[in-house]
Amino acid sequence: MPYRTVPLTTNEIYHIFNRGVAKLPIFYDKKDYTRFLKTLHYYQFKGPKPALSLLRRYRDQQIDKNPKIVEILCYCLMPNHFHLMIRQLQDGGTSEYISKVTNSYTKYFNTRYNRVGPLLQGQFKAVLVDNTEQLLHLSRYIHLNPIASHLVDNLAKYPFSSYLDYINSTTGNITTKNLLLTLFKSPKSYEQFVTDQIDYSITLESIKHKLLEE
Repeated sequence: MPYRTVPLTTNEIYHIFNRGVAKLPIFYDKKDYTRFLKTLHYYQFKGPKPALSLLRRYRDQQIDKNPKIVEILCYCLMPNHFHLMIRQLQDGGTSEYISKVTNSYTKYFNTRYNRVGPLLQGQFKAVLVDNTEQLLHLSRYIHLNPIASHLVDNLAKYPFSSYLDYINSTTGNITTKNLLLTLFKSPKSYEQFVTDQIDYSITLESIKHKLLEE
């Protein structure tokens, strides 16, 4: 794996993203999305553990009682790529986490679809989130992906992102929401912050596609 020129630092927040090889789909149906979400949850926690595929044999394992190596602030799964906003909680945590998530999911995907080889396009991308404004706008960008790409006409209809966790005041088993929600009066305020930019995000996506076509 190529050496990462900018080290991933503990307690810093990063935008992590990757996509399928040759832009091919990495999720085909609900079962695929659900498996990836389980993988995101499972490998956040520190300590030795059985492979996710073997977990049913170890029902006494209380994985979520262990400390986390990363925490996920936001996520969105798209048909051929994913976005995560991650805070690293221990040295090397982000690289370890993404490696375990992608290796586990690739094994599942290759087995299910009778394929071989890598599923994702090389080393994952990581961009430092270094101020509150960037944190806010990145969370909105991540959550707007499904509607900007015309997968849904209402963000509340998309079940494969952390957006519903934020606007419903629920406590999901993947997302840590406190950092973002303390910047808003209520989940409704965050919902408004995101949805106010729907038209703009759709326009930007349309422009991007036109430029690529040209």
